[in-house]
Amino acid sequence: MARADDRSQSRDDVVQPAPVLHESHSDTLGQEIVDGVLPAGTVLTLETIQDRFGVSRTVAREIVHSLESMNMVMSKRRVGIVVLPQRHWNLFDPNVIRWRLRGPQRELQLRSLIELRMAVEPMAAASAARRASPEARLRLVTLAQSLRSLLLAGDGAGYLDADIEFHSLLLESSGNEMFGALTTAVSAILAGRIELGLVPDAPVTAALNTHVALAEAILRDQPTRAEAAMSELLVELRGSLLDGEPPEAD
Repeated sequence: MARADDRSQSRDDVVQPAPVLHESHSDTLGQEIVDGVLPAGTVLTLETIQDRFGVSRTVAREIVHSLESMNMVMSKRRVGIVVLPQRHWNLFDPNVIRWRLRGPQRELQLRSLIELRMAVEPMAAASAARRASPEARLRLVTLAQSLRSLLLAGDGAGYLDADIEFHSLLLESSGNEMFGALTTAVSAILAGRIELGLVPDAPVTAALNTHVALAEAILRDQPTRAEAAMSELLVELRGSLLDGEPPEAD
């Protein structure tokens, strides 16, 4: 019986690290594709991936499957694993967003995501003011009020969690499933701001106040005010993150 347990433990020791290896090496290759180190048309093979990272064929396949799920590579018979042009990538995948924010496409990615948010979130805020549940309305107010104390306390992780929950709940409370599907992309840019040090050291009073005004407009069923507050918040964000962008609305 002890021998069977030993064999089971031995198998576990071999199998368990594979997901970690797969994620780490997928991250490396994904970043290189985004950065242009592996440009479109580059051909990889399972063997080259195995040799480079010192992994098994099974792990190499998992790496490829991960990148294929983001449409960054395609396996072609008798050719190999081909890196695809950017137009094929799943640009809403949080990994792709993270890689672009880390690399030379950072400014383009920030601008694209902010413009997406400016096109969607004001309307989502107005819809949430009409459709959100009583519980969601109260939660939005609580989250908005907590942002100031978390930032003042220097709790970056807590601030990020509250900000992500605030914007995700707002999108989900809009009652529009297409808006709700964007929560992953919005969460990724909010997390990217923390990772890249794009959150100001000192609290931005205007932005914090706007979060509260937005939440209170939703609480009071005021769609026009909610839409205006969200627009104001995103204009402030655009001005703080993008060089050369005007701080006021067009």
